[in-house]
Parts: sequence; C-alpha cells; structure tokens
Amino acid sequence: MEPDKTVDQDRIDQTVDESKKRKPEGSPQYRPKRKVVQKRKIDFKDIDDLDQAEYFFEHGLRKVKPYYFVYRAYAKGRWVNRSIIDIFTTEFRDRSEFYYRYAIDKGLITLNGKPVGVDTIVNNGDIVGHEIHRHEPPVPDTPVNIVYESDDLMVIDKPGGIPVHAAGRYRYNTVVSILRRQHSIPKLYPSNRLDRPTSGLMLISKTPEKAAKMEREMSQRNIQKEYICRVDGVFPEEEVTCNEPIKIISHKLSISYVHPDGKPCTTVFRRISTDGQSSIVRCKPLTGRTHQIRVHLKFLGYPIGNDPLYGNQTSWANNLHLGDFMSEQDARQLVDKVMVASPFQTGEWDPKQMEQDLQAKPDTVMDRSQLLEMESGERCSDCSVSLFVDPPRDGLIIWLHAWKYNGEGWAYETELPTWAKNIVDHEATAS
Repeated sequence: MEPDKTVDQDRIDQTVDESKKRKPEGSPQYRPKRKVVQKRKIDFKDIDDLDQAEYFFEHGLRKVKPYYFVYRAYAKGRWVNRSIIDIFTTEFRDRSEFYYRYAIDKGLITLNGKPVGVDTIVNNGDIVGHEIHRHEPPVPDTPVNIVYESDDLMVIDKPGGIPVHAAGRYRYNTVVSILRRQHSIPKLYPSNRLDRPTSGLMLISKTPEKAAKMEREMSQRNIQKEYICRVDGVFPEEEVTCNEPIKIISHKLSISYVHPDGKPCTTVFRRISTDGQSSIVRCKPLTGRTHQIRVHLKFLGYPIGNDPLYGNQTSWANNLHLGDFMSEQDARQLVDKVMVASPFQTGEWDPKQMEQDLQAKPDTVMDRSQLLEMESGERCSDCSVSLFVDPPRDGLIIWLHAWKYNGEGWAYETELPTWAKNIVDHEATAS
C-alpha cells in the first residue's frame, strides 16, 4: 500500500508542477519554446531537368539521346537493415550482380551522397542513389495532337506506344514531357491515364485547381467514356453487356482476368463494322478495373487483334478461358507460363536464351513483347551496355482507342484511328 503523502511532500509536488510551467517572457527564467522543424522529404520525381533532353527522329520513331542520370529514392521499408548489394540484385533485376558490384566499386551507387561498400547496411531515411547512362526506349514519332485547349485545360489525342508520365525506363519520352517541352509549360497534371500502347483522349489540367476539379468528376463517375477497338472475329450485331467480375491475378505482371473473387464491373459493347475477319467495336466501360475492356473481350471470345497479353497469338492464350471463371490454380499456372514465356516483362530479358529455346522448340509462339527488344550486337561507347535494334513501330501500339469523353456541359471526341477507319470504310464500300 502506498504511504500517505505528508504536507511537505504536497508542497514539493506543487513546486515541481509550477516549475514545468513556462515563465513569462522577460523573466530571468524565461526560455523560448523550442521550434520543431519537420524535415520535408524531397520528391525526386519533381526535379525538373527537362532542358537536358535531346530528342531526335529516326525510322518513324522518336528517340532521346542517351544521358547520365542519378536515380535517387528514399529507402523503402523492405530495404531497411539489408545490404546495398542485396537490395540492388533482388529489387532491380534488369542488371547483373556483376554490374552492381562494379558500380559500387566505381562509386556509381551511393548512400546519402557518399560511396558505399557491397556490405553497407541501409537504414530508415537513407537516400539511395544510382548514377547510370540512360538509354530510353524509342516511341512512335506520331505527334501529340491537341483537341481542345483553354487557360487551365488541355485535351489531347495521345498516340499509342507513348507512356503518359515518367516511370521505369521512361523519363523524357513521355506525353507530359513532350507537351511541356513543345509548349513551354512548367507543370502538367494528367486527369486520366491511358496504358502506354493505348491511344486516344486524355484530359490534362494546367493548374492544381483544375486537376482537383477533374479528379472529383472522375471519382464521382460524372464522366462517360467510349472506346473503340478492333477485335478478332465477327462480333455479334446486337449489343452485348458483360458483367463478369475481374480480379488482378498478378500485380507484378499486371494481369487480370474474370474470377469469382473479382470486383464487380460492367462493359457494354456494340459492333460498328466488320470485314468478315475482324470487327470494330464500341466499348462503354461503366466501371474502371485494370484492363477491363481487354479482359471482357477475351472472356467473350473476341480479343483485341494485336493484344500482346490477352490476344490469340500468345503462348498462354489457351490458359485464358473463354466464357468461364478462372480458378486460383489456373491463375497460378497462367502467371507461371507468362513468367517463362515472357522474361522481358520480369526484367530478365535474355535474347540469346530465347533463341536457344526457339531452336529447341520451333513451334513455340513468341509473345510480341519479346520481339520489341533484340540485341544489335553493338555496345554503348560510354557505358558498354548492349544496344538494341529499333522495334517495329506498329508493334508498340494496341488496337484500343479512347474515342469520346463527356461530362457536365462538355464533350470531346477524336477522329477514328487508321486501323479502325480502314474497316469502317471497307464495310461502307462493300454495302
């Protein structure tokens, strides 16, 4: 049992409590309140170095002259208490462990701006740096056409094959960088995004206020979207509504499919024209799941004709069931097959190994993405990295196009892309 406090103890406690109170300013005991300054983390993606980009055009492609660049990133939670060599060899598998040991030895890999050893441990809050000679992949040289422009909004027709913003191996060869450079705009805010191979309408805000307004319209589903695509086969003439749930079965490979545990989604399809072998189909997604249009079309048995993931020409096409759910076992088998058949997507691209595999199994159907990066046999004179032959321009796009958007009091539309117009004109001529 705690003993009773004496009167003296009460006085002591009171004195201690009084001492904790701040003294008035001007008194001998006054101490200014200590200011706690929160150190704001730098968003390295916001560093503006666009002026160093050197674009040039060759073989129908837009290219960027290779340049030196320092990747910087705050240590992720899963990096903490791991060695620098372990992080790079497991997290960034596009280069070999031999290269990373070389880069560490040459001081190209740093921690908080200082050279490191292979066994240096990464701590929370550390800034990991990696200086490399960047070779951005080429993109189609199709111009980015402006459909509408105001003081705070730019509506564009995005070409297929060009990424929207900096990510992965792309920094300058992006829609945002190209527009900023061409129109001397310091900052742009994409209000919707399209996959790299997809073309069509994009709403790009010029101010944060407009971006916030467009984001609200998007999140409240006040914007209706129509896409156009070209599929294999003669699509039914009557309108088709697909309500099948879709689940992402591999975030790493960005693969989704119809699955009983998927999220609810709806797409409405209507055939516009057909030439007897392929069809132009209008698509109205009423929800926004990953690859929703492409997955629903494959499920219905009419995949987009040149789809490198869900099309009929991939080595795993038979693993994508038509008109039936995908089980967990089927999903694992599909992911395993994609990992084996398409090593480029995992950052472990080895053209020589692929050539050996083809000689051993000549009937193997190659994924189109594997054909896009073939070593030329030459190496960069600055960094000795293997150089690649130019990819086929048409192989960079998919026959999927964001055609029409409309919201409260506004509507925008693009012209039909060439691959759609050809089929439409063919049917009109035949009739």
